[in-house]
Amino acid sequence: MICSNCSHNCDIPEGMTGVCHARSVRGGKVVPDNYGKVTSLALDPIEKKPLAMFNPGTRILSVGSYGCNMRCMWCQNDSISRGPVECDSLTSEELIAIACDTRSRGNIGIAYTYNEPSVGYEYVLDCARLAKDNGLVNVMVTNGMLSRDRFDELIRYMDAYNIDLKTGKADRYASIGGDLDLIFGNIRSAVEHGRHVELTTLVVPGFNDDEDDFSAIISMIAGLDPKIPLHITRFFPAGMMKTAMPTELDIMYRFRDMALARLDNVFLGNV
Repeated sequence: MICSNCSHNCDIPEGMTGVCHARSVRGGKVVPDNYGKVTSLALDPIEKKPLAMFNPGTRILSVGSYGCNMRCMWCQNDSISRGPVECDSLTSEELIAIACDTRSRGNIGIAYTYNEPSVGYEYVLDCARLAKDNGLVNVMVTNGMLSRDRFDELIRYMDAYNIDLKTGKADRYASIGGDLDLIFGNIRSAVEHGRHVELTTLVVPGFNDDEDDFSAIISMIAGLDPKIPLHITRFFPAGMMKTAMPTELDIMYRFRDMALARLDNVFLGNV
């Protein structure tokens, strides 16, 4: 069976999983094995997503499962991104009930985050629908690698996105399992649908820390809308790059200045 959830279009044999380790074929159908499986649940400041310009000062209930359809060597959540792990189960109704109960603590909704939420598309869609019915906002923190039709279906229920824009080079995206055309097309679609969009670029030594790559990222964003907030985040050793050095600070400040020359809202992270 072909899983059409993202551009990998995995051809999955019966009983096996695709690239994301979260979707498998059971009984001749593609099913999300991680449906309702929760590895992480926390009430976070919304700025932690990061969203700097969407309801600042509020909190949001952050929920994550397992699985990811990309393979970044520097993944900060590799313990849950690479396959099934021990987790709890929450129905969509139970998650919404928790979100409603935490309103008194400043919660405004649900953020689908931690692992790549799009590999659990069905659960996110079910929860997002219920959240809107209960007056809650929906936020998606994603790599943007969801098929266009499914991305546009979720847009109907999402209020805000933080989307990773990891590189401005298609070949570099391909090396980590990404599809630049699909990802930037989804970013464009979210903007055109009037959703709040912020972008994050993690500056990784040896991958995207050259000015040519970062200039391409800036040009893409400026061509779409220079008001889109960009978070430029410093890499620290993580995932399979635990022995690497953090991004040099002078690179971070130089990239910030480059971005500010063409973009209106630029934020540095981890510096």
